Amino acid sequence: MSARSMNGEVTLSVKGLLVTGLVLLALVTSYLLGAGGGGAAPAQAQPGDPTASEATTAPGTLRTVGTGEVSVVPDQLTFALSVTDKQFDLDRALTNSSATMRRVLAALREHGVRSADVQTTGLQMYPEYDYPAYAPPVLTGYRVTQKSRVTVRDLAQGGRAVTTAVETGGNGVRATDLRLGVSDPAGALDRARDAAVEDASARAERYAAATGTELGDVLTLREVTGDRAPQPRDWVYKAHRATLDELSAVPIRAGKADLAVKVEIVWAIGSGSD
Repeated sequence: MSARSMNGEVTLSVKGLLVTGLVLLALVTSYLLGAGGGGAAPAQAQPGDPTASEATTAPGTLRTVGTGEVSVVPDQLTFALSVTDKQFDLDRALTNSSATMRRVLAALREHGVRSADVQTTGLQMYPEYDYPAYAPPVLTGYRVTQKSRVTVRDLAQGGRAVTTAVETGGNGVRATDLRLGVSDPAGALDRARDAAVEDASARAERYAAATGTELGDVLTLREVTGDRAPQPRDWVYKAHRATLDELSAVPIRAGKADLAVKVEIVWAIGSGSD
């Protein structure tokens, strides 16, 4: 509210100023809400959403997705080889285990295993004690274990190679963690990629023909899945001396593994000719 003084000046009351300010604030808030569409933000495509690429495809383009599948047959065998020896003297235990490992690897050469097919994976050396009652521990010797990963590139030789390793090394040798693998995983992936591109191209040509448009150049190509090579598979046997006869008699069945690759291609398209 305002009051006029005797000299003609206008004086605004504090209450009047407060009311005016609140009215202005309400008007500004209403304007901002109206400009923002009621305050609701537009929905955004989430990463990994299969419709995200379709929503962002520019006019005059065509997006297709193709899948390529191949079947690979394992053609090699790998296994973990460990050699253990215990002696009262540490140097002797290390020397004996090294000699046994060399003897085993030499025998494996008859089954196609070369130096490049053997990878050292561990060396353990530790003392062992006997703990009598009411007496200090007594050192009984040192145990040394050498570990390697062996690859047999001819799967037909796999079972016999494992048997030879254990027979040659004696009681201190163990062959475990047998796995079937593929010698050329990159080649298998490339074949799947070729098939995926062919599938996407065939889809694009069909869509273009059905809509009377011309298929132009490839604008983008993206691999959606398929960047992993076939992984080795565990085999059913764990080789110990008690199972050597079974290991030699039972054939290794490789089976097969399916591998799929998916690609996304965006093409330029134009109007068809008259």
